[in-house]
Amino acid sequence: TFVCALLFIGVVVVFVAECATLFGCVCGLPDPITAITFVALGTSLPDLFASKTAVEEEDYADAAIGNITGSNSVNVFLGLGLPWVIASVYKSSQGDTYVYPAGSLSFSVIVFLICALLTLSALAINRRMY
Repeated sequence: TFVCALLFIGVVVVFVAECATLFGCVCGLPDPITAITFVALGTSLPDLFASKTAVEEEDYADAAIGNITGSNSVNVFLGLGLPWVIASVYKSSQGDTYVYPAGSLSFSVIVFLICALLTLSALAINRRMY
């Protein structure tokens, strides 16, 4: 059943990727913007429901903030880092070097880090006040 689940996830990912590409083409959006938007939506909706449940069951929003910050960190750093490592290992096994221009990636990571730090700071200040 695990292999079937992985295959099903792969099929769904291909389907969503094609839909996102077509949607971006129809709306005239560049591929990076469309990809980031659909990936963010797909990875954040489950976290939204988990955070909503955590907030409903606890007095404080610590679990929800931790869930959101942790899952987005994993999405950004593992979701971007793992493919790069795999590509680097593959290229080096063939005697080549893997170079990919950063583009707007550094800006996105910096914005994420700033937002995460601001959110955690606001949570800490809120805890001291109440």
